[in-house]
Amino acid sequence: MKENILDVLMYLFENYMNDEIEFDTDEESLKTELEQAGFHKGEISKAFLWLEGLAGLQGSSELASIISAESIRVYTSEENEKLDLDSRGFLMFLEQTGVLDHNTREMVIDRVMALESEEIDLEQLKWVVLMVLFNQPGREAAYAWMEDLVFEEMPGILH
Repeated sequence: MKENILDVLMYLFENYMNDEIEFDTDEESLKTELEQAGFHKGEISKAFLWLEGLAGLQGSSELASIISAESIRVYTSEENEKLDLDSRGFLMFLEQTGVLDHNTREMVIDRVMALESEEIDLEQLKWVVLMVLFNQPGREAAYAWMEDLVFEEMPGILH
């Protein structure tokens, strides 16, 4: 089974990160369940590290204080390679509509760059945005909007 970190994260998100399910499963039992679902140990470990990195970004307000509303985000060559023009345009759209602010945009870019994939397509980017917003207090309306966008476009169950 050819799976990547994002597949593991999406599986976790679909099965555990929703309002109706209380997330009280310990990490080891989650890892066991993921292995039973067909994911490789290496990818599972990387996914948990990715989630730890996301948790480490929560509440990070140092960017918000140095970025003004008039600033323009210039992507590095590495970011341009990983995020195609459509993905960068989508991030700009989300920022202009208020779904993302400067800080959450930077968190999304950070988490995209932490994925091992050489290039992230628009659908994968939407999942990363959804996961970042889910982890941010006070962003419930933005999360709900993004959740509708992701799940309305989803053709069926992923796993």
